[in-house]
Amino acid sequence: MEPLFLLNSAALGAGLSADAFSVSLANGMNEPGMSARRMNTVAAVYAFFQFLMPLLGWLFVRSVAGIFLSFQRLIPWIALSLLLYLGGKTLLGAFLPRSEEADAAEKLSGSELILQGIATSIDALSVGFTSAAYSIGSALLSSLIISAITYLLCSFGIRVGRKFGTALSRGSSVLGGLILILIGLEIFLSASS
Repeated sequence: MEPLFLLNSAALGAGLSADAFSVSLANGMNEPGMSARRMNTVAAVYAFFQFLMPLLGWLFVRSVAGIFLSFQRLIPWIALSLLLYLGGKTLLGAFLPRSEEADAAEKLSGSELILQGIATSIDALSVGFTSAAYSIGSALLSSLIISAITYLLCSFGIRVGRKFGTALSRGSSVLGGLILILIGLEIFLSASS
């Protein structure tokens, strides 16, 4: 492998994982008591989707490019919808009166985690367009590098968010919800311009 290919893949990983990092930060703030196992699971889900999406984009371009090009216009709308839903739910939860038991039970569910994984990685589908000339081996290696960078950054984001979440208490849910909504708007607006 050429060093430039590896460097480009690492840079793509850092750029593509920015949204997942921000959501990881928000998740850590919303769940400051998150266990190490759960932190690893959350980061692994984001890394998995960042691995999968570029490969799907590569596969679609290599096989059914015409269908996928029409789908590409929907990507910002899908990301916006998912993140507005998740952010709104987090914000609403911050303002509803809750008992201590409800606070303890208020964790990111498996389905919400998958929605976050899809929403923060759906823009990585476009990377598959740019890597259509790659061999399957190069496309796999690039996706693995992107995934590894995502995992590391998301693990770090969760840990930092946990520290802030403990310090900010309920205000962290408001901030976390706003972060999710702003990320959705940023993805949508950057794709629209």
